[in-house]
Amino acid sequence: MKIIYFSKIQIRRLLFTLMLLLLSITLLNAQVNGTAAVFLNVKKELPIYSVQTDEKKIAISFDAAWGAEYTTTIMDILEERGIKTTFFLVGFWVDKYPEHVEEMARRGHEVANHSTTHPEMSKLSREQIIKEILTTQKKIEDLAGESSVRLLRPPFGDYNDQLILISRELDFHVIQWDVDSLDWKELGVQPMVERVTKKVDKGSIVLFHNNAKYITDALPQILDILLVEGYSIVPISELIYKENYKMDHTGRQIAVENESDGS
Repeated sequence: MKIIYFSKIQIRRLLFTLMLLLLSITLLNAQVNGTAAVFLNVKKELPIYSVQTDEKKIAISFDAAWGAEYTTTIMDILEERGIKTTFFLVGFWVDKYPEHVEEMARRGHEVANHSTTHPEMSKLSREQIIKEILTTQKKIEDLAGESSVRLLRPPFGDYNDQLILISRELDFHVIQWDVDSLDWKELGVQPMVERVTKKVDKGSIVLFHNNAKYITDALPQILDILLVEGYSIVPISELIYKENYKMDHTGRQIAVENESDGS
């Protein structure tokens, strides 16, 4: 049997090579799993998914891109309960249903931005992102006036650092959600009711769609349960922090003391 001997230098080189190989594999896995930024301690920009608050306060929201059949009924349901909310509108929806945009504003709801053409925003250039945001913002400001707000919800929940940074430059807060009603899956009324009411918590942002099949049947039940449980339901602009906050790794806004006050 032939015995192979290694010098100390050769052993060190071999160990060093193995360490580099293990590090490369770890980084590759981290990148695949979306955790490379954490492993490398690189700050990743995040939208707002929820808000840390001691108050039993939440926001619900409606995305509008396709159809408007239930929109007025939704507003009637909200008005019966004295609830104001936030509607995120796509530009081509605004063009098709300007009367609904005006009605949202007239009834005291927030009108927010959901892009112009409903693209995957992370695949756009800087110039395209700015156009998607500002084109629709002009449209909703013309129709909704003071009820228009500088909140952006990217279609499909798709974003990257560039989108967050550009939105910040344009004075927009990017809004996601921590409770998804999954109304678009058309699973039925009861699954929607149970999902939302069991998952909601202080500071939650709930996602609905204005033209989901069961929305007008499920929404009254959801709202009544949440109100009985003591939740205050407000527009997103009244829930989120506009300044003096930090974000945790889940996209939860956390208020911080204003350092300028000497705190």
